[in-house]
Amino acid sequence: MLDYKLLADDGILEVHPRTPLLARDFVQLSEAVDRHLSHHGSLHGLIISTDEIPGWEDFSELVSHIEFTHDHHKLIPKIAAVSNATLSNLLPPISQHFTQAEVKQFDSQHIDDALEWINH
Repeated sequence: MLDYKLLADDGILEVHPRTPLLARDFVQLSEAVDRHLSHHGSLHGLIISTDEIPGWEDFSELVSHIEFTHDHHKLIPKIAAVSNATLSNLLPPISQHFTQAEVKQFDSQHIDDALEWINH
């Protein structure tokens, strides 16, 4: 399950992965993001907030995630990883191979700092 919230006024997408990700999660997310993009043209940033990296239900879900990233990564200039999970510390250096976005890691208790960073 992928909970998400689109802060339309700020142009920020917050996602909260709770369980292993499914293809339908990315279909729903794509629909919401594409609606926003049709009116505003871009997002200012993405916040990924989780204390566990849930993974994917199976390989087809991973492919859906890759397709979503491929279709949207150029439209999101900043990505904030908000987590205390050790793996999240690897996100900034690894992400440079998959996105042009600036990526920064924040501890879970600093989501407001992540919002501020994206807005400036």
